[in-house]
Amino acid sequence: MNKKSNGWIRNRQAAKEKWGTLIRPLLQRLREITSEYGLSVAAGEVQLLDGRWYVTHAGLLRLASRRRCSGIRTEPVEQFCDSAAARWVFKATVFKSSKCKGFIGYGDADPANVSSLVRGAEVRMAETRAVNRALRKAYAVGLCSVEEIASFTETLPLRQQPANGTARAHTAAPANGPPRLRDQLSQLIRQYRLDPNLVKQYAADFCGTNDLRQSSRERVEQFVNTLAEQARKDREGLVCQLNGYPRVEERAS
Repeated sequence: MNKKSNGWIRNRQAAKEKWGTLIRPLLQRLREITSEYGLSVAAGEVQLLDGRWYVTHAGLLRLASRRRCSGIRTEPVEQFCDSAAARWVFKATVFKSSKCKGFIGYGDADPANVSSLVRGAEVRMAETRAVNRALRKAYAVGLCSVEEIASFTETLPLRQQPANGTARAHTAAPANGPPRLRDQLSQLIRQYRLDPNLVKQYAADFCGTNDLRQSSRERVEQFVNTLAEQARKDREGLVCQLNGYPRVEERAS
């Protein structure tokens, strides 16, 4: 039995232990990932989130080491950095060999696009994202990295239910009342782990107003349905689209 076969067997077993029985397309894709990149599930180099495979920073570094990466250079892009707002942008250049001209990637981080678990570490997150993008370009890794997903580790807490049943009455509001649409939107954000601030900006663009309360119910309902469809069919693409929006403070000028 060759090394690739051993790697696939180990990954299949580790995936089953970690995520249970997986559907055939996910297993097939994991087998391809194992063959192409030699990533290890047990070592935390590949993750399964919302039905999609993602590579981790550790996995990309191990891949670069195996392929004898010559070096990685990082530097802040000062004109886009704002220390007071904890916003940082980094440029990373990966050199596959001593003669390589370099593969460049950029990464940004600020309180609006990182999990609350890593607040205060925006500098390191921006550098990590830049390195990940550069490594993915250099070694043609067709997987998004976990660290590039905004707030990927964070789920929004459910509101505490008061003992007097007030929340139950709110949930049972008429179907044509505004609270029901807001509840649907909040549920989508929780279910697909989306950044609420970026979703708010997307909603404003979609509805053509800065305040959803000024938009018609029909337009808001269209947005909720569109967001649900995008998240269900291509969450990774939706996250990339949301990450294209600037911070909320920049838009409120």
